[in-house]
Amino acid sequence: MKTRQETERDKAADAALKALARAFAALDKPQEAQAFLRDLCTPAELEAMADRWRVVPLLRKGVPYREIYDLTGVSVTTIGRVARSLEHGAGGYAVAIERLATRKTESN
Repeated sequence: MKTRQETERDKAADAALKALARAFAALDKPQEAQAFLRDLCTPAELEAMADRWRVVPLLRKGVPYREIYDLTGVSVTTIGRVARSLEHGAGGYAVAIERLATRKTESN
């Protein structure tokens, strides 16, 4: 199989994503992250990301898509995208869930 050559544009986009990730990682408090997100994203983008995040724990519990839709109003298409990311994505959802669970356990 042919491999795709990484273009200069791809390299620039990757560098920009890494810089954005560093900016998020530099924030210490949820309030700081929320302010950053509000400055960075449109209301529609924030709603879309929040919807995706809302369905993650439900999918991990094995709640059926239709029930998630009934509980949240998030479209079945979006639920399916999140499920695919949980199954075949980069692992970001899993890391975030695990870290939050660890912090919750430590604070109890």
